[in-house]
Amino acid sequence: MPTVSVIVPCRNERAHLEAFCTSLRAQRLPEGWTMEVLVADGHSDDGSRAWLEDHAQRFGLRVIDNPQRIVSSGLNRALAVSRGEVIVRMDVHTTYATDYIAQCLAALQASGADNVGGPWRAQGEGELSSAIAAAFQSRWLAGGARSRQLDYTGWVDTVYLGCWPRATFERFGDFDETLVRNQDDEHNLRITRGGGRIWQSAAIRCAYRPRNSLGALWRQYQQYGYWKPFVIRKHRGAASWRHWVPAALVLGLVGSLPAAWLGAAWVGALVPGLYLAAVWVAALLIAARSRWAHLPWLLLVIPTYHLSYGLGFLLGAFDAWGRGRPRASMGRLSR
Repeated sequence: MPTVSVIVPCRNERAHLEAFCTSLRAQRLPEGWTMEVLVADGHSDDGSRAWLEDHAQRFGLRVIDNPQRIVSSGLNRALAVSRGEVIVRMDVHTTYATDYIAQCLAALQASGADNVGGPWRAQGEGELSSAIAAAFQSRWLAGGARSRQLDYTGWVDTVYLGCWPRATFERFGDFDETLVRNQDDEHNLRITRGGGRIWQSAAIRCAYRPRNSLGALWRQYQQYGYWKPFVIRKHRGAASWRHWVPAALVLGLVGSLPAAWLGAAWVGALVPGLYLAAVWVAALLIAARSRWAHLPWLLLVIPTYHLSYGLGFLLGAFDAWGRGRPRASMGRLSR
């Protein structure tokens, strides 16, 4: 019988393991398919490893050691021992529709793509987390990225998580273990530049749990921004305008300080004033589509997204092309 291998990176996810494994056990596979689940634990110190080992038989999973602790190495460790004809990536911080894997298999067969996935849907818990999720889903944060358009089905440059025929990894290689973040985007870039194709299906449904504090959100998106220039340097490609806008914003805000200090108050206030107005407009639009109770939080969440990514991108650009190597502080996971 054909096998689908589910590969799962995990580090310090104890609070979410029960919901994830329950969602995993509820998967309804197409007739004739079997499933193996490989969880690569990155030396968790919050009880995750012990919980996984205690419940491995109950949920039908196998725990694998990931001494490097980061996502890309965990995925590769699980991939190396997997035996399925199809590989599906899942994350612990996400719950899945009962037909998630079945829809992935159907999309692979129908599209003939090298990677398929569903849109990236965020679902918060509590007021702040829900506001973070509402902002995450908005085009004001996504910049029109199709991976966050919940109703979009078609060819894309990248998808959330992923489902691949094993032949994709034989053709394009494994995940880049020099990248703490953006390893999935880099792998998808390798696929599309190598002549492969990626398909998004709105029928592939899951819900991602975003961070639940501004500090955690800042660290996460600073890392996303930081590692993007290393992907750009590796592939000698230009960044999308979506990656440059937050960096340009940070430069504009910093550049306003000398003007204000030299007495040109209106010049110094121009960029901060325009950005503050844009934040208010975006917050009002997002709150109108989600909940008005989100508005006070959105006024903090939106700048956190933009400024953390922009600052991280600038630091990453300096390290990628200036220092030639990443800094150690950006090599640790933010969760």
